[in-house]
Amino acid sequence: MFSQYSDGKRVVRQGWLSQWGSKDLADKGYSAIDILKNYYGSSVYIDEAIKVAGVPSSFPGYALNIGASGDKVRAIQNQLNAISNNYPALKKIVADGTFGESTAQAVKKFQEIFNMPINAVVDFATWYKISEIYVAVEGLAS
Repeated sequence: MFSQYSDGKRVVRQGWLSQWGSKDLADKGYSAIDILKNYYGSSVYIDEAIKVAGVPSSFPGYALNIGASGDKVRAIQNQLNAISNNYPALKKIVADGTFGESTAQAVKKFQEIFNMPINAVVDFATWYKISEIYVAVEGLAS
């Protein structure tokens, strides 16, 4: 679906989905689908997936490094392992949710391969670069 948007204040485009126009329709009781149909026609529909799997999660808001643990570390470990299928210089690691030396080495190798600062820290930039490459090698964006 191609959609066009204007904020309705600074940029106004007749017939385009707009922030304030959408709000006004919602205030009148329109549902999300009714608002979309108002802008894009009656053939618009929303299909819901039972479960979306494999899509990377958002940056946790803090850097991951040696000593970190939990689901976010496990997610990065799993993504690095998937990436290693296409980049054999990146060695497989145990996805145990603990950011130890092997995870640090994998992060450093990833940063080296993708021309990033090499510091073994999964900061905002590294997190999203891992996510970007993971989505590409897994074909999630196609």
